[in-house]
Amino acid sequence: MAASVDDIRPPLPEQQQAVPGTLAEMRPRPDHGEDSYRGSGRLRGKKAVITGGDSGIGRAVAIAFAREGADVLISYLCEEEDARDTAALVEAAGQKAVTVAGDISDARHCRDIIRKAVDAFGRIDILVNNAAYQMTFKSLDEISDGEWEKTFAVNIHAMFYLTKAAVPHMKKGAAIINTTSVNADMPNETLLPYATTKGAIQNFTGGLAQLLAAKGIRVNCVAPGPVWTPLIPSTMPSDHVRDFGKNYPIGRPAQPRELAPAYVMLATDEASYVSGATIAVTGGKPIL
Repeated sequence: MAASVDDIRPPLPEQQQAVPGTLAEMRPRPDHGEDSYRGSGRLRGKKAVITGGDSGIGRAVAIAFAREGADVLISYLCEEEDARDTAALVEAAGQKAVTVAGDISDARHCRDIIRKAVDAFGRIDILVNNAAYQMTFKSLDEISDGEWEKTFAVNIHAMFYLTKAAVPHMKKGAAIINTTSVNADMPNETLLPYATTKGAIQNFTGGLAQLLAAKGIRVNCVAPGPVWTPLIPSTMPSDHVRDFGKNYPIGRPAQPRELAPAYVMLATDEASYVSGATIAVTGGKPIL
């Protein structure tokens, strides 16, 4: 059973997982809106691609999009059980679900994701570039060349590959939503590679919004603060997990379901004049 927001108020149980982490091992279990999100047809008939859609923010967005009437392709690395469960929730909402496993740091795989979405849906109306990789480091010497390159390959290079492949299959009114982070404006020194890519994502979003404006394609990003997902116990020391979100004004991390409404709003036709924006969902931590 998913935890309430009060259940994830620090101190959290100290825990560690192997990367990339799974929902089954999380204590307490995150809430993606499985029992709470109620749609109202705001995305009826739309076709969406979500990277990292198996768990965390991506799963919450997949559930919300489906309950708003969208078919969803769920891209994930290797978390088969989590992806299968998310797809079942999409189908339970009466929508089509497609799952695609693989590493988005590979440009060929990114193009394959888009090809499978077009084969299944005929077009793409919404692209959510959400999947991310991070690791924690105490010093610059701990960051290897390979670690730096991997973080950029997953977090920012993949956005370029996916977007470039998707745009030819998007029409006027389509939306691209990128997941950046509060770290884009307030970088955490222990997350140097990750935080650097998140700044790049914000810049990519602003430039791309201008580049695609003539095509009628909107581009925005969401900047979450701390969110209770498998990324946290699989990439942070147990003492960091224990105090995760404690230093934010609301005093806790977000449940993934608390992020989904921002993505829904940016995907809707009602947001037709919102492009090049960063929507902060940061528990009271200002991004100025």
